[in-house]
Amino acid sequence: MPGYTTRELVVRLGGHDYRIRALSDLQQFADPHQLAERAGISSALWSLFGQVWPAGRVLAEAMSTHDVVGKRILELGCGLGLSSLVLQQRSADITASDHHPLADPFLRHNAAQNQLAAIGYCDLRWEVPDVALGRFDLIIGSDILYESGHAELLAAMVQRHALPDAEVLITDPGRGNSAPFTRALADQGFTVIELRSRFDAADVAPFRGRLLSYRRGDVMANGLPTRIH
Repeated sequence: MPGYTTRELVVRLGGHDYRIRALSDLQQFADPHQLAERAGISSALWSLFGQVWPAGRVLAEAMSTHDVVGKRILELGCGLGLSSLVLQQRSADITASDHHPLADPFLRHNAAQNQLAAIGYCDLRWEVPDVALGRFDLIIGSDILYESGHAELLAAMVQRHALPDAEVLITDPGRGNSAPFTRALADQGFTVIELRSRFDAADVAPFRGRLLSYRRGDVMANGLPTRIH
C-alpha cells in the first residue's frame, strides 16, 4: 500500500470529461523515503498538490480556448495537471512542472486514463535555475502566489524562461500577493490584463478571484499595453 488513499473524479473542462485520480482528502500524508522532506514539503502542505482546486479549474477552462498554436507552454506548480491535460488533449506543446514527489506519477496516471500521450514533466524548484529548460511563449500557473515570498521567486522564473514575446497567465483566488508579482513583471516589460473571475458557484461580485494575463512584445492585446481593473 502506498500509505495514502485516492479517489476518482470526473471533471468537465472545455466540454470534455476528464477522469482524475486525486487524493481522498487533505488529511493524506505518506513520505516513507523522506522525498517530500528533502524537497522542503511539510506534512501540512503534502496533500495540497493532490486536490482539484477552483483556481485550477479556472485556468484549465481558460486553456481550453486559449490560442496555443505554435506556442511552447510551461505549467508551473501543476499539481494534478488539469491545464496540462487540457492542453495535451488539444495537441499543444506543453511541459508540466512541480516539485512534489508524486506530481509526476499522478500526472502520468491521469494522462493515461484519459487516453492521452505522456506529458513532458520537469521536477522544477523555483529557487534553483534550470538552464536546460529553455524559454517559453506561454507560462501558466494556478494559485501559485499563495505565499508572500513566491512573487519574487516566480518573477525570477519568468525572467529566466519567458521569451521576449511572451505571455504569463495566472489564476489567483485573491490571497493578496499578486501586486508585487505584477510590479516585478512590469520591470521586465510586461503589461497586465486583470479580469475578476468567479472561482466558485457561491462567489458574488465583486469577485476576489482574478485571471491575470501578463503580456510582453507581440502578444500584447491589440499590440498596445492594456490594464484592466
